[in-house]
Amino acid sequence: MAITLTGTASRVHPDGMSLDPEVSEKAQRRRYSTAYKLRILEEADRATEPGQIGALLRREGLYSSLLASWRQQRRDGTLAGHARGRKGKDQRDTKIEELERDNARLAKKLDQAETIISVQKKLSRLLGIEQTTDTDTES
Repeated sequence: MAITLTGTASRVHPDGMSLDPEVSEKAQRRRYSTAYKLRILEEADRATEPGQIGALLRREGLYSSLLASWRQQRRDGTLAGHARGRKGKDQRDTKIEELERDNARLAKKLDQAETIISVQKKLSRLLGIEQTTDTDTES
């Protein structure tokens, strides 16, 4: 009786590459085209007999939750997917940011003006210079 050893070295991919049982360094997210999603959904919709959808999912390597989410996306009209990345700012947000910057700039300017006025008042008191107030100029 001959014993055959089956290890990783004896396993070869049809392309001639050896199969590595190790997990790849970084997992890649699977992406599906809109045409593929529609084809799978149509095939699932045509399934009439028990077990046909399960066979389809096993054959394609998909989960039933993925099929359910694609059906929901088809109902919502968002099956093509969402644009990735940052969303663009609308004009309202841009205007709010501009006004907040202006407000901060003006608040800083006001604080400087109040500081200058305070210093001038103290200096005039030290030098004995008479200050005119708003009530003196109005009467």
